Parts: sequence; structure tokens; C-alpha cells
Amino acid sequence: MNSIVTGEFPYIHGFSSEEQSRLMRQARMFETTLFSHIDYSEASRLLEVGCGVGAQTEILLRRFPNLHVTGVDRSAAQLGAAEHNLGETAWCSARYTLQQADATDLPFADRSFDAAYLCWVLEHMPSPARVLSELRRVLSPGAVVYVTEVLNSSFFLDPYSPHLLRYWMAFNDHQYDSGGDPFIGAKLGNLLLAGGYRDVQTEVKSFHLDNRQPGKRKQMIEFWEELLLSAADQLVATGAVDTATVEGMRQEMQAVRNDPNAVFFFAFVQARALVY
Repeated sequence: MNSIVTGEFPYIHGFSSEEQSRLMRQARMFETTLFSHIDYSEASRLLEVGCGVGAQTEILLRRFPNLHVTGVDRSAAQLGAAEHNLGETAWCSARYTLQQADATDLPFADRSFDAAYLCWVLEHMPSPARVLSELRRVLSPGAVVYVTEVLNSSFFLDPYSPHLLRYWMAFNDHQYDSGGDPFIGAKLGNLLLAGGYRDVQTEVKSFHLDNRQPGKRKQMIEFWEELLLSAADQLVATGAVDTATVEGMRQEMQAVRNDPNAVFFFAFVQARALVY
């Protein structure tokens, strides 16, 4: 869901201004669920890998006033957007540094940071193990790391939408074929253990929206349609889907959004680990 920070393959959502705006709204929509158990109260120097447009950076700085965040990203366009977004926010002033960098070759000395944050990043990496290994190098003993990742096999939408399901499978296949992993959330525990991290904990978090929260359900379905359509041009260009499937998916999403008994479900995984 976020921007890539390493590799030469295309970021599935693109780098348009519309995509940058979507990332800002995504951060706000997911904030309560995503940050419910994140605690950086003992940290002061945090490295955010894959900071993108600064959407998560703003939340980190707002929630943890003792933090200074160093954000790295491979995309100059995303970093430019991040500088603009954070520069307009008073509480972020003088509390962040942005730098273009490869996540597998970070330009920092050993033990430079006492915390790290990765969100929707490893799903785009061809070598997530290398990223976590390089990250551990720049973290000091006792540093806390939170990693949040997708588990795209969990996505469910009712009423049944066959065009949407075909599109979703093509979406995931394209990301996998491009060197990413749309199911990496389930693998975080193994990746962190193999990377030398300790006290590894994982939590499955989810959005289960039905008639109990009709407003949030409609908002999420509208957002999800935008998320899916952000990859449409790439998927059509590569032949992964045809325009009929895209249009069918769009019509089904609209029908679900207007259905009085619609159900939306999506789960993701958040891991916490320490460095010794």
C-alpha cells in the first residue's frame, strides 16, 4: 500500500498526485486500528523505512512528542510530497529528516537509532530479509521495531462480485510477479526471527464492517475501489486484466457500496520486536 524503497520494479499504485492524496487519507482511516498498541514512548531517534509522502510520519510525530523521525524512501517524488506535507504541520517542525535511500543499503552508522517503523513496505520488497538485516544494523540494543504488513488473502466482500475477485487475483499476481509479496503479513514472525530480532510478537488486526457501522463501511468500500483502480492502467497494460474486467469490477463495487447489507472484511498483521 505504501511506496517502494528498493528495487527496479514498478510500484503497483503509481506515483501520481491522486495516489499521494490517497496515501494521506489511508493513513488517517487506518490510524486508530493501526496505532492501537504501538508504543514509542521510550524512544527518541526513530527510523521510518518507506516514509512515502509523510502520512505516517505526521502521525508518529503527533502521537509521540519526544520523537525525532528520520524518514527514508527511494522515490524523490514521494519525498518531495512528504516535505510539503510535513512542512505545513506545526508540530512536525524541526523534528524530522527526510533522505533518499535504498532500504538494503542505509546511509547510517551502526546503532544510529533506538526505534524503527515500517508500514506497508515489505510487501513491495524483493528481499525483505535483507531489509530487516540492514535495519537491525542501524538500531541500538534495546530498540523497538513495529512492522505492519498486508495479508491480501483475507479480503472478503459481500455481495459476491466475480469481476472484483478476478481483478483482485490479478492485482496480487502482478505484485508477486513484480518481486513483491501480497501475503507477507503472515510471514513476519519468521522473517524477524531469522533476522536476529528477539521477543517477536504478532497481532492480527482487521476491519469487519457491516450494518453495525454503515458509514464506515461505505467509506471503506469507496476507498478500496480507489485503491484497486490505482493499479488498473498497469494491469491492463501488462494484459493481466482486460478493460471489461475493470469496468465490471467498478460496477460491482458501486453495487456493493449501495447494498444495505454489504459486508467488508480485511485483515493485516502487525509485528513488534526488539534488538539485543
